[in-house]
Amino acid sequence: MTLLSVRGIVKTFPGVRALDGVDFDVEAGEVHCLLGQNGAGKSTLIKVLSGAHRPDAGEITWRGEPVTLGSPVDALRLGIATMYQELDLVPGLSVADNIFLGRERARFGFTRVGQARAEAARLLARLGHPEISPSTEAGRLSAAGQQLVSMARALAHDARLLVMDEPTAALAGEEVDNLFRIVGELTADGVSVVYISHRLEELRRIGHRVTVLKDGRTAGTGLDAATPTADLVALMAGRKVETVFGPRHEGHARPETALEVRGLSRQGEFEDVSFTVHAGEVLGIAGLVGSGRSELLETIFGARRPDAGAVTVRGKALRPGSVLAAVRAGIGLAPEERKSQGLLLDLPVVHNVTLASLGHYAKLGFTDHSRELDDAADSLRRLDLRPADPRRIVRTLSGGNQQKAVLARWLVRGCRVLLLDEPTRGVDVGARAELYRLIAELAATGVAIVLVSSEIPEVLGLADRVLVLREGRVLADRPSAGLTEADVLDVILEGSAA
Repeated sequence: MTLLSVRGIVKTFPGVRALDGVDFDVEAGEVHCLLGQNGAGKSTLIKVLSGAHRPDAGEITWRGEPVTLGSPVDALRLGIATMYQELDLVPGLSVADNIFLGRERARFGFTRVGQARAEAARLLARLGHPEISPSTEAGRLSAAGQQLVSMARALAHDARLLVMDEPTAALAGEEVDNLFRIVGELTADGVSVVYISHRLEELRRIGHRVTVLKDGRTAGTGLDAATPTADLVALMAGRKVETVFGPRHEGHARPETALEVRGLSRQGEFEDVSFTVHAGEVLGIAGLVGSGRSELLETIFGARRPDAGAVTVRGKALRPGSVLAAVRAGIGLAPEERKSQGLLLDLPVVHNVTLASLGHYAKLGFTDHSRELDDAADSLRRLDLRPADPRRIVRTLSGGNQQKAVLARWLVRGCRVLLLDEPTRGVDVGARAELYRLIAELAATGVAIVLVSSEIPEVLGLADRVLVLREGRVLADRPSAGLTEADVLDVILEGSAA
């Protein structure tokens, strides 16, 4: 029996068509796996199924009847429960309170604590974990324990469809085995599971059918879980790339090593990462969200302190955990969240551009504002910021021009190593082409660039070498020449070194 049917689902946000006609069916008692690259639309689809987003077009049917999921309450009433990757538990409440949150066991205005705890204990026993006490604070449990509480809450709603988003991301081997055992028991009872994961080995173990999303569309659906990896990767990678890269200029890389990372580790984020970047070279880092890419750049920049390893800039060891030492050594960072981490939005462009170089403009306690304005204006002209007005408030600029303001800061500073974390996120196609040109020009002047991007074509189009990260470990470090998007995806999804 078809439990859930999704036809032609469209969801648009300002400037982004996140879902562009998604179709798939879920049968009773099956594990239906969703695959797709970052940005393929998986998260948006999950929120549509959970009632958090209302689609702009398309139809959802439940047991053959059209339904409207206007809110999470509507979804839960039907029997659709969602377990997000970031579990939505209240750490300070007990296990029982979390399970029945919003559906408290009460009589005459008083909560029936004993009844709630007894029912919670039965649900936890059904999941094979009677040792978890319903009175324990949820925040004191391990990641696996908290996940079980989230599953118990779904069962408390008598869920017939459980949507699970990367449920094994924070679990160890035995905990994963236990989760799969529970999923098997649930499906044997007729409960259906929509399972989102980037790990193909999990799909092989518990999946029945597969749907692949690509750029918000259904690239393939109803596929057998035994479909060859090469076929799945081809469906995920075979998209139209709307970015335009300039011609690759060979010979920018110079003999001298600008940045060397050796054995860098931070517990729970990345482990034993090593690489070198030469002056004029662009190193691209590919990997899934959560693979440790941003954390790695922030650690190199000194915003996080490593547990082990060393960073060397032009032959000199960098003091760990010190942004000041990194900036003085010639490192600049354009962070992933430029608005919250990289810019002072309510200040003029000039103050944002000179933020890392204030010492150059101060003399006897006074700031040389004229020189500050001249230098900022010069860097803005080099980057073709529009309008090139250093007095303009940063908040009023477009996303592409805000990114240029961040880059201008490091041009003024004269940094020789530039760390770029998702530099084109939220930037339109035209502005992307300009940023690609700037990156190539900076490399041509001898700046060493480390580029993180969730878009594999962007990494391949800009980088001289590609580093592939998965779960904090380096799986590949190869020249980009000859690499294809499918090659990189294959390494990421299979989890084997190449």
